[in-house]
Order: sequence, then C-alpha cells, then structure tokens
Amino acid sequence: MCGRYAITVDPASSAADLDAIDETDDEFTPDYNVAPTTRVLTVVARHDRDDPEGSVTRRIRRMRWGLVPSFADEIGRSAPLFNARSESVATKPSFAQSLRYRRCLVPMDGWYEWQVEPAPDGKARKVPYFMSRDDGEPICMAGLWSVWHDPRVVDSPPLLSTTVLTAESVAQLSNLHHRMPLILPRDRWDAWLDPDSLGHPDLIVPSAEEVARIGMRRVSDKVNSVRNNGPDLTAPFDGGGDQLVLL
Repeated sequence: MCGRYAITVDPASSAADLDAIDETDDEFTPDYNVAPTTRVLTVVARHDRDDPEGSVTRRIRRMRWGLVPSFADEIGRSAPLFNARSESVATKPSFAQSLRYRRCLVPMDGWYEWQVEPAPDGKARKVPYFMSRDDGEPICMAGLWSVWHDPRVVDSPPLLSTTVLTAESVAQLSNLHHRMPLILPRDRWDAWLDPDSLGHPDLIVPSAEEVARIGMRRVSDKVNSVRNNGPDLTAPFDGGGDQLVLL
C-alpha cells in the first residue's frame, strides 16, 4: 500500500518536465511526510472547457488525497480511500466511474512502507523504509480522481479528490511488503491520461523496468508521526539514536 510519501518537486518544475499547465494557486512547500486527506499534486489531461473538441492539455492540480465518490452523502464518515487495488478497481462502485473517465498521475519523490521486524527485547516492531528511484528522479504513480459536490449545500463548490492505485509487489519490493503503489512509466502516461478513452486494464500492471529502478533504505522512526516533516525523514538511518513510537 501507499499511505505516506514525499514530494519535493515544485509544480512549476513538474509543469516544465511534463509539458503541463500549472493550475495550482498556492505557494509550494516541499513535503517529506504526505499523509491522507492532504491536498496533493496531481496531473490530469483535459480538453479546454471552451473547446471540448480541441486538443488535450496536461494540467497540474491540487486534490484531496482520499477519493470521495461523486455519490457520497458527506465526507469523513469512513476511512479515506487513499489507495485502490488495481485488480478490482473496475468493479468497485467507488472507483469504476473514475477509472473510465478520470485518471491521473500522482508525482512523488518516493514512498514509505513499514516492515515488521524483531526488536532486541523480543517484541515485534514496525520499521520504516523509503522507496525511491536510485537516480533520484521523481516517480509518477497511477491515480484516479473524482469531483464531489456537497448535496446538502446549494451550488456547493467542487471538491477534487484522488487515490493511488496499488498492485501486488514484485521483485525486490516484495521482500518489504505485499503491496506497492503502481508506478507508471513515461511511455504509458498519454494513454493513461487520455480523457477520450474508457479505462486501460492493460496499463494497470507493474512495469518490471520501473520497479528495477527502485531502491529502498531504512529511515528514521520520526516519519511515524505526521507532525515531523523535513529532509532528514528520507535520509538513510543506521539504527542508532533515539527512536519514536509508531503512531
């Protein structure tokens, strides 16, 4: 699964790299401990509202991490849908429409995962690891998005929200956790984002080439608390010093 990640590339740089329009309207701050319900960066491809038959443009938008289905009565009554299993996403009511009409990329530096390991006192503990490309380049995960309007409020503003697709872990990542976020290689981006196509089951499978680029390292238990945020969270940790308890 993917429940925490880091993103330090600002929208302007991402827009240049992705040939996209930056539609964010807030000041960007690097986030080394992104958690569900945070407003995160996403990449979509849409037609211009004034020219629905025209060309498609990539756009960088902020969305709530934790998909809110368009038919939801309200927000917060259940756990946020921050992950969606790629194997069943087409048949789940919460995700099926988004898979057909609203697919996105979720850029990040890398993500965190916890492995249960024995402690010196004999008790098991969860140890955090950070997964990222060995060359330091950003990663784009396959995501879905949705537009929600509060049915209790007349003319309520739209809430954009997103979820990250996951798959069975493969190769070296299976040694850490049985699930992993679905990394999309660059040559799949156009097809995945295309708003004129209806779903892409052939694209939501792990790319062996992309997974092979991923390295993993143990990091400090400081990441366990969402109150901690800084570059030290992704730095390699040798196991010494004070540690915090997983929250």
